[in-house]
Amino acid sequence: MANQGAKKRKEENARHMANLRRLIIACNVIYVLVRMLIFHSSFTWKHWIGLIVTSVAYAIPYQQLAQMAKPAYAGDGELMDGGFDMTTGGVCGYLHDVIYITSFVQVSSIISGKFWYTYLVIPAFGAYKSFGFIKGFLSQGSEGGFEDEKTRKKREKMEKKASRVKSIKTRNK
Repeated sequence: MANQGAKKRKEENARHMANLRRLIIACNVIYVLVRMLIFHSSFTWKHWIGLIVTSVAYAIPYQQLAQMAKPAYAGDGELMDGGFDMTTGGVCGYLHDVIYITSFVQVSSIISGKFWYTYLVIPAFGAYKSFGFIKGFLSQGSEGGFEDEKTRKKREKMEKKASRVKSIKTRNK
């Protein structure tokens, strides 16, 4: 019964990575079949570039997720850790988002080249998150500069109260 959770997570991660692999292969097959074979007369060098870009956009996050999902074994071959939980948010969620956005862009770009603009969502979201992160650092330094009259009086009263010497009463015998 030992390491049952690690075994379960290892199996879940293997299934999850297999599903991602199937999604990537399916989107590439659809793109190649429809765009290159059916609409071959309108296939240009830009579409080759698009296929390369989407392939790289699949490969990098998939490799990072595969590294995260890799289980850890002890020296004697015993399973110690089943890998990272793929259902959590954070970086793992962002990597999944990149894969899903890439699959959407690749398949929908068969219909129109305007769907490539959807890729702008990724750097826009990164800039939004970075701005929130940077804004948190900048606002800490400027908080003390703006203080209204009521807050100032309350602060001064608390400082005055804190600076008073407290006398300790003792009992004389």
